[in-house]
Amino acid sequence: MLVLTSKLPHIKKGIIAILCCVSSALYADIRIEDSLGEKVFAEAPTRVASLNWELTENVIELGVEPIAVADMKGYEEWVTRPALPASSQDIGDRAEPNLEKLAQLKPDVILIGAALEGIKSRLEKIAPVVFFNTYQKDHNNAEAADRVFLTIATLLDKQDIATEKLANRTKVLNQLKAKLEAKYPEGMPKVASMRFANTTSAYVYGKNAMPEYALNALGIDNALSLKNTQWGVTQKKIKFLRSVDDNVLLYFQPFYEEEKLNASPLWKAMPFVQQGKVAPIASTWTYGGAMSLQYLAEAMTDALLSLPNENNTGK
Repeated sequence: MLVLTSKLPHIKKGIIAILCCVSSALYADIRIEDSLGEKVFAEAPTRVASLNWELTENVIELGVEPIAVADMKGYEEWVTRPALPASSQDIGDRAEPNLEKLAQLKPDVILIGAALEGIKSRLEKIAPVVFFNTYQKDHNNAEAADRVFLTIATLLDKQDIATEKLANRTKVLNQLKAKLEAKYPEGMPKVASMRFANTTSAYVYGKNAMPEYALNALGIDNALSLKNTQWGVTQKKIKFLRSVDDNVLLYFQPFYEEEKLNASPLWKAMPFVQQGKVAPIASTWTYGGAMSLQYLAEAMTDALLSLPNENNTGK
């Protein structure tokens, strides 16, 4: 048994110093950088409230069940993957969450995006807030999504899971690319992707859009040239889609006016429609987290594989 005595002050001080170092190593603060600067936590939060769909995706991917999620019904319709845990509670609209209910849930941390920056000070009265402004015009949104994912992994002490997920994403993307190369042995088609606003207007994805990054990862070029934007999306009239010409057009679901669209003379006159080079993409969030890049690639690959071979010569 080790006994510390006043007769050996230098030994006593040395052992105390070692014990302090061990204690610091075991209970070191968690330090992260969000979009506003450094945040320090004494330990990894376990009760996580996520008020942004992109951040909610990341939390669930890391094996943590968020106690609070904004607009769960909308998430299940538009995001779909990863599935929401049964234990998560809905705290209302993403732009106007129910702060009283949130406070009752006693979160250890609240994750927010740009839409709630204006009420950050109010949220901080409930719990520490971590803010991410992932989507911006002046950087690569796909790279930013990865950084946010890794930052949240550090916060939640899930770095190993994040590293494994990203490594597996690379493998999946390569496998998908191989499938498409087998379908298109003479060269990949150019592909435009979009989401309908209605039967006369569409949100078309271009530079800095996650769908374009997903297509690029598959070795596919965008059939349309659109300027870089914050979200990588530009609203256009349906007639603009004539520019797709006889390349491929993919559109994201849900879209509830397909019957009306298919009856439109303007739509039926589109070259890609006449040649059967158009297909829906299963509902996938186009403004999501790091793993949504994989889900986009999977859904877009499925859409491309559904097209008839005779209409799919590369350009």
